[in-house]
Amino acid sequence: MQITTCTKDDFDQILSNLNSFWGNLSSARLNKIKHLHHPILIYELGDNAFVIKEDGQVLSYLFGLFSQTEPLAYVQFVATHRDYRRQGLAKRLYEHFIAKAKENGYRYVKAITTSSNKESISFHKNLGMDLLGEPNEDGIPVVKDYAGPGQDRVVFFRGIVS
Repeated sequence: MQITTCTKDDFDQILSNLNSFWGNLSSARLNKIKHLHHPILIYELGDNAFVIKEDGQVLSYLFGLFSQTEPLAYVQFVATHRDYRRQGLAKRLYEHFIAKAKENGYRYVKAITTSSNKESISFHKNLGMDLLGEPNEDGIPVVKDYAGPGQDRVVFFRGIVS
């Protein structure tokens, strides 16, 4: 299993199998997730979109962005097919992305999620990322109104070690 740049065929495979990566979602939630997987992530920003495949099947993917105004690398998505979780694939993709960011002079990595996404929170904590913000009613640090009025988000942040 190698890390490669995400191709259009890989992207189409991911979109066709979103429930395999994100769980059994309602059709409304699935459409929202699908909408966030914008093709710009592979066409214009594709050198920061990575997959791990085996026998032509995408097992895990990460879509990232590099800030144009600050030394910040941002992870838009990281997901692993439900049949291949707990094998360190998402962690490998993160490490690959961070190494690329470091090569290009970026000093920080950032990601966000909702406070209800306990699996993502646990994963990012295990990567050594800090949670920014103030504790919400459940004690989870969030940045208030991060995604707009009433749309708090868990913001993960970590320095990239030189």
